Parts: sequence; structure tokens; C-alpha cells
Amino acid sequence: MIAIAIDGPAGAGKSTIARRAAAELGYIYVDTGALYRAVGLFMIKKGISPSDSAAVCPLLEQVQIRLAFQNGEQKVLLGNGDVTGEIRTPEVSMAASDVSAIPEVRTFLFSLQQNIAKTNNVVMDGRDIGTVVLPNAQVKIFLTASPEERAKRRFAEMKEKGEPVVFEEVLADLKKRDYNDSHRTVAPLVPAETAIVVDTTGNTLEQSVEKLLSIIKSNLNENEWNW
Repeated sequence: MIAIAIDGPAGAGKSTIARRAAAELGYIYVDTGALYRAVGLFMIKKGISPSDSAAVCPLLEQVQIRLAFQNGEQKVLLGNGDVTGEIRTPEVSMAASDVSAIPEVRTFLFSLQQNIAKTNNVVMDGRDIGTVVLPNAQVKIFLTASPEERAKRRFAEMKEKGEPVVFEEVLADLKKRDYNDSHRTVAPLVPAETAIVVDTTGNTLEQSVEKLLSIIKSNLNENEWNW
């Protein structure tokens, strides 16, 4: 099996770019951040603070998350419900950042992520894919952009969905999540030692996708790998 690991901060375009790259390669796209969002959403629905590890951990055994793939597209199922759209709110984004700092949550989701990669060719994105989840991935990419550029993209996405949003608040939330993700004790957000850093500041979506595909294809062609 071939595994492409794409890490990077919030708003770097990982999901959109990785999804497009996976489609071009004929691989399954796995958005691991969606798993943490689902856990965060579960805790919100239970009235639990996502940052309260003492309250979160006992409830993990009740969390039932599944990923379903339809024509290569990922659907996130929480219990019996499809929460693919529901997990994309600012509140759930911050909840995902909070629960991801809890070691027991990361352990809870670890095997699910690895098992998908053992049975499928994948493009998997997240915060610690190349460093922790798939350390033997054939290609590791760290995708980033300036905070202002990432906030501008997130702001535009939210406006397009008709959500009430203020740019300064989006930027502040993004910087807060950057700090939380890079300073957590377990699996902090850092580029893998062998990761190729790609800064997409100023790029169009098409330019970013082409850049990633060029890196992936050149690395796979130049090396023979055993998974």
C-alpha cells in the first residue's frame, strides 16, 4: 500500500488540496481532523467541556465513529448519524483542538487511522500523520501558509456558506489554534524530519494541487518502497 502523509496548520488548505490530489491519484482521501471534530462534537452534545480530560476520557467508550467512502469521498458517521457537515463549525473546530491535546483521545483514534492505511492507498491529512500516525509513509508533506492568508481563505469559505463571520475573529481563532496545536505535550504540530515543506501563500488552488502532485509523483517514481 502507498501512503501520502500531509500535515500542516489549520486553514492551510490541507483538506481541499489533499482531496483533489487523492482523486487524481485514484487513492482514498482520509481527513483525520474530521475524527477529532467528531469526538469534539460528541462532547459538546453531551454538555462536556472538550478541554476537560477528566470528563472526556470516561465518555470515549461511548463514542462510535466510522468513516464511509463513497466514490472516494469521505463521510463521517457519529453513532447512526452523518455529521460530515455538522463538524465544520468554528465551535467544533476549537473543540477538536481541545480534545486532540488529550493523549487518551489520540490513542482512541490511532488504530482506526492506521487500519485504513494498511488496506488502502491513501492520502491522509492531519497534524501528526507523518510524525506519529504513518511514520513510514512514502511521501511526507508539510503544507502551510501565512496566518493572514489562511484566515482569508477560511473567512471566504464561511461567508460563502452564509455564516455570520468577522475576519478579525477568524484570524484570532486560527492563531489560538496554531498555538494550541504546536504547544500540546502529545504529538505537537511540527514537520516530520523528512517532510517536504510547501508554502501555498499566494497560490491558487490549482497551483497548490499541481505542486503537491508533482512532489508526490516524483518521490514515488524515484524510490521503491515496502509498506
